[in-house]
Parts: sequence; structure tokens; C-alpha cells
Amino acid sequence: MCGIAGGCWISQSEPLGEAVLRRMTAALSHRGPDDDGHYLSASAPLSAAKGIGSSGVALGHRRLSIIDLSGGHQPLSNEDGSVWIAFNGEVYNYRELKPQLESLGHRFRTLSDTECLVHAYEQWGHECVQHLRGMFAFAIWDDRHRKLFLARDRMGQKPLVYRLAAGRITFASELKSLLQVPGAPRDVNPEAVADFVTLQYVPHPKTMLRGYHKLPPAHWAEFDATTGDLLVRRYWEAPYARPAADSRDTESTTTPAEPRAESLSRLPNDDDTLGWSRLLRERLSDAVRLRMRSDVPFGAFLSGGVDSTIITGLMQQLVSHKVQTFSIGFSVKQFDERKYAREAAAHLGTEHHEFVVDPSAVEILPKLVRYFDEPFADSSAIPTMSLSHLTRQHVTVALTGDGGDELFAGYDRYLAVDLAAKLDRWPSPIRALWASPVWQRVPAPVRQKSKLRQMKRFLSALGQPPERRYVNWISIFDDVRRPELFTDDFAASLAGYDGASFLLDAYARCAESDFVHRTTCVDLETYLPCDILTKVDRASMAYGLEARSPFMDHPVVELAARMPRRLKLRGRRGKQILTETFRDLLPESIQTRPKMGFGVPLDHWFRGELREMLTDTLLDTRSLQRGYFNPATVRRLVDEHTSAQWDHSARLWLLLVFELWHRHFIDDIVRS
Repeated sequence: MCGIAGGCWISQSEPLGEAVLRRMTAALSHRGPDDDGHYLSASAPLSAAKGIGSSGVALGHRRLSIIDLSGGHQPLSNEDGSVWIAFNGEVYNYRELKPQLESLGHRFRTLSDTECLVHAYEQWGHECVQHLRGMFAFAIWDDRHRKLFLARDRMGQKPLVYRLAAGRITFASELKSLLQVPGAPRDVNPEAVADFVTLQYVPHPKTMLRGYHKLPPAHWAEFDATTGDLLVRRYWEAPYARPAADSRDTESTTTPAEPRAESLSRLPNDDDTLGWSRLLRERLSDAVRLRMRSDVPFGAFLSGGVDSTIITGLMQQLVSHKVQTFSIGFSVKQFDERKYAREAAAHLGTEHHEFVVDPSAVEILPKLVRYFDEPFADSSAIPTMSLSHLTRQHVTVALTGDGGDELFAGYDRYLAVDLAAKLDRWPSPIRALWASPVWQRVPAPVRQKSKLRQMKRFLSALGQPPERRYVNWISIFDDVRRPELFTDDFAASLAGYDGASFLLDAYARCAESDFVHRTTCVDLETYLPCDILTKVDRASMAYGLEARSPFMDHPVVELAARMPRRLKLRGRRGKQILTETFRDLLPESIQTRPKMGFGVPLDHWFRGELREMLTDTLLDTRSLQRGYFNPATVRRLVDEHTSAQWDHSARLWLLLVFELWHRHFIDDIVRS
């Protein structure tokens, strides 16, 4: 696992010098504490007659050594130096690719997976990404054709951001690296603010700053150093049902390549439950096996939930020693999963470690703001960073259970989606009665997750179209609360932009007839890469820990996308096929336990130990006068929460993170 940075430019543009390149990679030292490397090259004029001058490239790398500890130094080239790469991630099937490439005439100097990428690009060009199983973001300089090739893995596990301006592209693993370039602007993108307060993250291809972009998952980009043109294309998508005519354009100028979906003839019949189960066990076991390839110690995150327990159990079956497992908990009982993690560890026979997070752990907040680059309001980033810190003290690689909920309908909200879809078939007068505002006047406990409060939230959205309804259910500030939050001037700057558009556009791309299945498709394309995988990448890499997610192996994803919905969500429980397929690995208590999630007791903390920090920050004059948010609304949210009238903890956390981000990335720079 590593950090990459660099740039490429046409003749008329400003080159990226070595000193700047070194500052860019230094900003990524946490991602690669073991080594660094730099490559710079500028060409002679290609054609004076055509007025084409010199162009150039700069590649920088920070290394966390995982594979081939002595021979994997980067940037790395092919035999004649015509192709160079800076690579972040892991190609898990490199041992299978190497003999195939050697049979085609390629010669290897190292044992690293990185060199497989270089030769794969030589052999297959853009199509090299189709041959890779792994998580990756890389930059390849093709000196013969004077082109820079960028690519990101299918699920978006590894990040890649870039800025294109005045005939030069700069790129990096993290936004903070791009901000090391002299003259890099820091203008807040209003649409990204609207996205953030809705979704708690900034979705691709946007960033919080104007002019900077995330390369979306399953996309590659090519910059032509002779013309300054940038081409962006999608190369894969999970084989859910799609509209017949769907261009799925990003900011690119082309339509996407056809995804390589799995042959239907290899899949079981819809009613062959045993066949699906056997294939799932085979695919997921293989994904775990590949992700245990490492030249450094490895372990697993173990929460005591179904997904992490299955991954840990498959790991334990593949080794003779005890797998090291790691979990985290809270002193507030309703958020503490350690009991289940202990039961899973005892059942599987692992060497278990655990850690407790208390309010003092929010001292990690400045580090969270700094390493996430953008405002990121999923509060489970706190325990994820703490867990990564604990884990890194023992191992360098940790396997996770991320992705199981999206692939196999594990979230409780899918039950609400299913129920609402059934109610949508009722006569409109009955639906209108259920959605009547009268139910909202029924008193409910302050606690946001109380059954009565959840029921009121469910009923209030029944009159909406199902896509908009789901967006409002999962929004931090929904369609009603967003207009109350924004100042008039800021709302005017949005010119009608809808902060829910990212999810609504994803629904338009997913055409499954079953709305639950369609919603899991949407979450796979939005929430999973932009929230869950971003959280795990930034939190783990802040401590130089590599996190690997077997559920994100694309053969597993493709299988889950093709799987009948009845195997996932049945009755009132999701992930049925996971529980049934891996029953031998799951203690009885974990098979039947309700889903808890990786939550944080913010509501308790904001009324107790963290109340002073909350009020001092959000009610500070500097915060209230920024012009984004209505001061009266912010004061009301703080007052209602601290007086226990309402649980606004998620909204207050979002506003707190945004304010601290603004102070670190905008205010501090302006003052300096």
C-alpha cells in the first residue's frame, strides 16, 4: 500500500519540478513510511515543423512494503525504460499473471506485483485493467506515445484525485498532495457543500474544492502530452440490470466501454439455492486466499458481525497458526459489540485483541480532518481510526468484512424499502392516511433510533416517489432541513442544484425491477465507495496499515449482483445466503443477533464531555458568519440537542467536521 503523486504537461505548460514533486510525496508519507522514489523526464521537441515543443512527466511514490520487501522500489520501469509506473494498492493475482506474461515474451527483474502491471500495460494497453484482481490506483507513463495512463480499481477502494489546468494534469492519492503545487487554488465548491450536508460525504467526481476531481471507481483516464487532451472512460460495472440506452457519462468526452459481465450459463438456476451457496463459498474463499498473500504479518478486523466473522473464519481455515483479530468498543452498552467479537474469536480460535473508545478519543478529530482531506461526517471514522491504530501495533495488513451489507441486503433500511414498496401498491387514500402529518404530532423519545421515531420517519415519506423517499431516509439534512440550513445567499449560489442528485442519478442507471435489489445497486455505486471504502482507506492509511476487503473481489461482486433477491432478503432478515452458507463459522448468537452497525455514542458525548467543544466551535462568531449556514438554524440545532429535546447528533457532527475542515484547509492557509 502506498501513496502516489505526479504530473504530466504539454510543451506550453509549466513543468512540475523535483522540489514540488518531493513536497507532494512528503504529504503522503503516512501512506508509505518505508521508502520513497521519484522519476522526472522531459522530451526533446517532437516536431518543430508542427510547432510541438517538449513535454514531460513527473512520478512520485511513497511505499508501504507488503510484497517483495527488497525489490519493489518505485517508480518502476520496463526493460528499456519506455514505460514507468507509480502504483498504490495490490494486484492479488500477480502470481497467476506473471507466467502468462512471461510466455508472451516479457522479462521480470523483481518479485513484485507492480512489475506485472508494467508488462500488462505493455501487452494489453488500456485493457490491462480487465486482467487485474485487486485494489489499485496507478499512473503509467508511456514514453513512446507520450501519454499518461491513470486507472482506479472497480470498487473504488484506492483513491485517485487530479487537477487539469493550462495543459497540465497533476494527480495524487490524496487531495492534500495536490495542494502542495504552487498556486493551487482553494475555492470551495458550493455544489459539493450541498452534496455533503445531504450525504455526509463529497461524491465522485467532485471534491470540496473547485477544479479538482476524483477519478470515479472502475474508470481509467489518459492524458495526451502532445495535445493536452484528457480522455476518461468506464471499463467495468456490476452486472445488475441496466437501462438499454445508458451513456453513463462522467466528466469525460466519451461513452464507457462495455463491461465484461459473467456468462449466465455458468450460474445456477434461480431456484437452485444449494448451487448458489456452493458458488458463493468457492468465490469468497478464493478472495480470502488471494488477500492473504503478504510478506508481512496480517490479521483481521473482527466486530462480531456476520461479515467480519465469516472472513476471519475463512482465514483461520487457511493457516495453521492463530489469526490475530482486533475489535473496538464503547463504555455505552448499546454501542458496544465486544461481547460478540469475543464469542466469534473463541468460536474460531483466534488470538484476539480489543480496545475501548471513550470521549477523549475525539482528540483524534484534528487528525481525522487532516487525513480525510475533505469534510467527512461518518462518525464511525473515529472508531475505525482507533481500531487501525491498535491493529498497526501488531500487524501491517488486516482483512475486513466491508461490502457484505451492500452485496447481500444486510442493512435494516432495506427492510423499510421492502415494506414501503409493498405499501405503494395499496390504494392512494390508504397511503395518504398513513402519510398524514397527524402521525408526526405523536410524542416520541428523544433517542433518534427509538422505534416510534423511526416509524414516524418512515410514515412521513410514504407519499414520495420511492427514489426520493430513500434519499430522504438516509440523508443527514433531507429535503425539508436543507433549505432551513442554508443562508439565502448560499442557496442562490446553488442555482437550484439538488444535493440528492448523486443518488437519484444512480437510480436512473440501475434498472432492476425489484426496488430492494435496485437500491442495493445504488448503494454499491454510491455509499460504498464514497463513504465506507473512503473511511477505511483514510483511517487505515493514516497509520500505515493496509486494509483488504475480500467481499470487494469483483468475481464475488458479480456473483452477488446476479443472485436472486430472495436469497438475500427473506422475511425480516437480510444476508440469508451468507448466514446459511457459512453457518459453520458463525456462533448461534451471531447468526440471530440484530444488526448494530459501527456507531458512536455522539448523542451522549455532545450532552456531556464534548458539549463545551461543540458549542465553542459551532457558536463561535467565525463559524456563524461564514455565509453557508443560517446562524439561527445552527443555534436551534445546538439548543435542541443539548437540552435533550431532540437528537441532532449526526447533524451537529457534520457541521462540526465542516467547520474544523474549513479552519484547517481554508482559513489557516489564507492567514499564512
